[in-house]
Amino acid sequence: MTYTKRFDGRGQEDLRPIEAKAGIIPNADGSAMFKIGNTVALAAVYGPRDLRPKFMQNPSTGILRCNYNMMPFSGHGERVRPGGGRRAKEISMIMQKALAPVLNLKEYPNTVVDVFVELPQTDAGTRCAGITAAAIALADAGLEMKDLVSALAVGKVGGTIISDLTYNEEAYEEEGGSTDIPVAIIPSTGEITLLQLDGELTKDELTQALELAKKSAAKIYKVQQEALKARFK
Repeated sequence: MTYTKRFDGRGQEDLRPIEAKAGIIPNADGSAMFKIGNTVALAAVYGPRDLRPKFMQNPSTGILRCNYNMMPFSGHGERVRPGGGRRAKEISMIMQKALAPVLNLKEYPNTVVDVFVELPQTDAGTRCAGITAAAIALADAGLEMKDLVSALAVGKVGGTIISDLTYNEEAYEEEGGSTDIPVAIIPSTGEITLLQLDGELTKDELTQALELAKKSAAKIYKVQQEALKARFK
């Protein structure tokens, strides 16, 4: 193991500082802010409302639509091209699939629930921060949900399994390089609704990483719950 001291001094299982707040956008049906380290996600929910055009409607249930967008100068490197590219479309679809299992929209046939996630500031873990913020916003909107969804990235850096990677850790190039694993979990059941992997792991390493993801997601879940309690106190 070559990566024994993390760039920001955290321990192997430590998360970056976390903040969350519900009800931040008055004109939205539900909204939330989730911040982890220097990554900030803002989520707004609109609906259920009639879906147009009509041929897209589902007479047996409402549908969930997600839109993910990184603002032009939100992160490291060059300016993000506005308007949404292939990556934004892919992550929008990933968010929808990660959140849909906890939602019950059968009481709202022919409707759509739109979730918009904007990231004004980023330092890795953007899709996971977006999912986490969106879950709070959906609950804030009063939609029927069996639980929240908590998401974060775990991974292997220089042979060490760690939680909540930063940009520098994702870009680590020394012995073993870096493997990034975004994970979304339904805390009450342990069900995984998102699992992606960029890099290489052994079976034992993946098992270890997923166990760490569940422990870390439980910490995020508490912050989500506290944000909603504060909103409706």
